Amino acid sequence: MRGILKKVFGDGNSRQLKKLEAIADQIEALEPEMQKLTDAQLTEKTEEFKQRYQNGESLDDLLPEAYAVVREGANRVLKMRPYYVQLLGAIALHNGDIAEMKTGEGKTLASTMPAYLNAITGKGVHIITVNEYLADRDAKEMGQLFEFLGLTVGLNANGQSKEEKREAYAADITYGTNNEFGFDYLRDNMVLYKEHMVQRPLHYAIIDEVDSILIDEARTPLIISGSASKSENAYIQANQFVRGLKFEEDYTYDEKTKNVQLTEEGINKAESFYNLENLYDISNVSVTHHINQALKAHVVMKRDTDYVVEEGEVVIVDQFTGRLMKGRRYSDGLHQSIEAKEGLAIQKESMTLATITFQNLFRMYEKLAGMTGTAKTEEEEFRNIYNMDVVVIPTNKPIARDDRPDLIFKTMEGKFKAVVEDIKQRHQTGQPVLVGTVAVETSELISKLLKKAGVPHNVLNAKNHFREAEIILQAGQKGAVTIATNMAGRGTDIKLGEGIKELGGLAVIGTERHESRRIDNQLRGRSGRQGDPGITQFYLSLEDELMRRFGSDNMKAMMERLGMDDTQPIESKMVSRAVESAQKRVEGNNFDARKTLLSYDDVLRQQREIIYEQRYQVLTAESLREIVEGMIEANVQSKVTSFTSDEDDVNWELAALADYVNANLLEQDSVSEADFKGKEPEEMSELIMEKVKAKYDEKEQELSSEQMREFEKVILLRVVDTKWMDHIDQMDQLRQGIHLRAYGQTDPLREYQMEGFAMFEAMVDSMNEEVSRYIMKAQIRDNLQRQEVVKGAKAVSGGGDKTPKKKTPYVKKETTGRNDPCPCGSGKKYKHCHGA
Repeated sequence: MRGILKKVFGDGNSRQLKKLEAIADQIEALEPEMQKLTDAQLTEKTEEFKQRYQNGESLDDLLPEAYAVVREGANRVLKMRPYYVQLLGAIALHNGDIAEMKTGEGKTLASTMPAYLNAITGKGVHIITVNEYLADRDAKEMGQLFEFLGLTVGLNANGQSKEEKREAYAADITYGTNNEFGFDYLRDNMVLYKEHMVQRPLHYAIIDEVDSILIDEARTPLIISGSASKSENAYIQANQFVRGLKFEEDYTYDEKTKNVQLTEEGINKAESFYNLENLYDISNVSVTHHINQALKAHVVMKRDTDYVVEEGEVVIVDQFTGRLMKGRRYSDGLHQSIEAKEGLAIQKESMTLATITFQNLFRMYEKLAGMTGTAKTEEEEFRNIYNMDVVVIPTNKPIARDDRPDLIFKTMEGKFKAVVEDIKQRHQTGQPVLVGTVAVETSELISKLLKKAGVPHNVLNAKNHFREAEIILQAGQKGAVTIATNMAGRGTDIKLGEGIKELGGLAVIGTERHESRRIDNQLRGRSGRQGDPGITQFYLSLEDELMRRFGSDNMKAMMERLGMDDTQPIESKMVSRAVESAQKRVEGNNFDARKTLLSYDDVLRQQREIIYEQRYQVLTAESLREIVEGMIEANVQSKVTSFTSDEDDVNWELAALADYVNANLLEQDSVSEADFKGKEPEEMSELIMEKVKAKYDEKEQELSSEQMREFEKVILLRVVDTKWMDHIDQMDQLRQGIHLRAYGQTDPLREYQMEGFAMFEAMVDSMNEEVSRYIMKAQIRDNLQRQEVVKGAKAVSGGGDKTPKKKTPYVKKETTGRNDPCPCGSGKKYKHCHGA
């Protein structure tokens, strides 16, 4: 049936290839013309292309000529002339698709053409690899070609200074690892000055081993975290202070709006308790925050109504259902304040400062392309999630590799005996062998068995990553035996030593099937590169995990009935088909899991983009007064609405509104209940805003315009960063418990979206309120400085990182607390001395 459909409708891949071939033929036709050019003339072509692009020619128009230039340049500089099939792969990459090119077909060289063409825009091209060794190797080797053609090349490596990174990103073409690009994106959105950012807008990326990064590591979150210093004491201290306060004398509480705040007397007591000159000074932001949360914990939050104490922990009670919400925590330090109130151990505040998954990072690029030896089996996922087609590029020479049918044994023990015997015999003939294992433990088990059998070998797994390149270089030599976990050694070719072709090429032995067909194909592809001979053989046992999944018990019973022992394997197409169908099922389940994860992650992605955009505005705007006034107005309208929500204006709480405005926005007695009497809510908001703007003008006159602008930035950055950091934690807590909603016949994803949106809105309201309070009440000092919310930030990959350990980015740490004695020995606090 499939064959008939292909005849009628044509094969999708063939149609795609025909289009690519038409362009590749144009590139071929230009070769004689390019060969006539001198080196200088070839280099000058780059400036010509840039000019033509500026004048309105599209990259598609320039493609044939630009590719012909790169091809000729590669021939002269690298002594490598891209084959016709490499041109096809290169065109697919420019189209924003995935080029599936078998191992040894020259993906690295093919990537130089689309990189060159897209660099002509001046917006920068990122070439992303799975580890630093490959990034460094390709930047040096291919960099010679780019530099010959007049382009700049940068290497974005771990541990570089901001200046080095900025220089790398400013280059036309930048090489680096997926982790490093991701962490730089997050760090750029945490900087305090625009000049500290290193990346340019994300334009075009070519991902090498694209299936590894966008599928195998798709769910790996990149996380930048930090530790809160001495926060426990701050909650305990605030709790002690609030315990001694009296209702109405020191604080007011509006039960309807759940609004609690200090009176003038309360503010005086706070300044005396904490030994402060002014509670609302910019340096006391943290103190006021802790006092406000302690007030809420004591006055608003009621034990056994809002929360219960169970096994030494504060557990939230769902207001609607009355159920305990284990694992959920109140945000913004309120949970810690309740713990202090109840005399419990205070849990550390979550300090995830920023996080993103690779799925969302790479979908931010204007255009994305990828290359790998194995992607077709995951085409649906690439198309649905990344909008990329997979184009299978033919090999330059026909594949001469012998892929043998699977051998199935009754037990694992029998299988491993047969594997060792096969390796031993091939080793004796001098044929190099690559043994692929699914897990590190299996590679170590086979290593032990080979030692017993007296077969010298190398082991390549996550434990000795640093020797990867060296081991791979030796893997094709006479008599070499290399044991590797299936993913190890990706991106590096196993070149055959002298006389190996005559011995049958590289023998690849798989010790079990991976749950993904793609990984098995990747292992197979290590052998038979560029038309070389080779052999691949998978050994399975009925005790393998994948075999157990689809019910190998019946087959085991059948083998026993037939009297087959452990030394006799069976070759059965039926079993091989069953294995493949099990793999397809597992792949489908994994795809669904990644799709679901992406749906959840999209909620945070939309919120992240809003916050990062707002943050960028704060860093780059000349004046933030308009933004700040907008935030104050939103806060004022929200408060006026809450105090005048009753339909009958007799019940409006105008005195409470006046108290709120005087305490948080204006001086004491600036407005009174009488000012609001007889007015509509809109008029009240206008009156308050009039007075706020007048006070703002006074502040402006007291200071230089420059100081006022910096003061706005200091406040906004601090509030946005603090609230966002806390929000990330809340979303994480929500996410962990949301699946339980399915028991209540509700869709967990929909609930997460709705609650996430409500939490985001609450965070924005909270930001507006805090910015309003500090801008209007804080006293401004001359030596204002922007401060990081958390010190000692660390970048960590949330999954099994396949890169060397040194990948943890270097971030400057401050070891001296602001209230600690200054290390210079002056006797002053650090913040008043060298920390000022």
